[in-house]
Amino acid sequence: MLIKANDLGSEMIPDNLKARFSAELSPVCSGKHSHDLPHTQQAACTENMKHLGSKLKKFSQVKDVWSGFMNMQVVMLVLAWKLDAQNMGYFTLQEWLKGMGALQCDTTEKLRNSLEYLRSVLNESTHFKLIYRYAFDFAREKDQRSLDINTAKCMLGLLLGKTWPLFPVFNQFLEQSKYKVINKDQWCNVLEFSRTINLDLSNYDEDGAWPVLLDEFVEWYKDRQS
Repeated sequence: MLIKANDLGSEMIPDNLKARFSAELSPVCSGKHSHDLPHTQQAACTENMKHLGSKLKKFSQVKDVWSGFMNMQVVMLVLAWKLDAQNMGYFTLQEWLKGMGALQCDTTEKLRNSLEYLRSVLNESTHFKLIYRYAFDFAREKDQRSLDINTAKCMLGLLLGKTWPLFPVFNQFLEQSKYKVINKDQWCNVLEFSRTINLDLSNYDEDGAWPVLLDEFVEWYKDRQS
């Protein structure tokens, strides 16, 4: 069972990333992932959530819900985090059932009503940091330890584009730089940099423990300002 999302409706998202944003539900496994419920409730709960997945597959029937996903890519990322999805290419049945159970969603209406809640999760600093770190492993190819630069720019834009005023400039730096990938240390330090360094970079310590990537960004930015 496939829930495709090949076109996220944003030109900033590279084609390879668009193609990987889909959700795949495996054949149903008779509710065995809901151990804490009585058997009859397990079956009912699983059937409801299975039915939700089936309805989401039929885009014409749930166009309003799916349009919400298209226009709120960051909510999709939070949803994946809530599901503890391990791969961007698909959601397993176990991930889907566990996540929908945690969100108490067994109908498309309940899922649609949960979208604003999912977006609001990003407003809590600790949750945002967890989602930010999760995004790196979620988006990278599993046979690679780093994130390719195009995917990294996309995910950084998704997470920091509206909250970090220097992101457009940082994005320009990445576009003209020699970097083809970003590793996890660099990824995590970009968030720390965005939270702690003044917009004029006046409190940036060149002798601090920042990665070379950020040293080079600061040097590049200051050269542009002079």
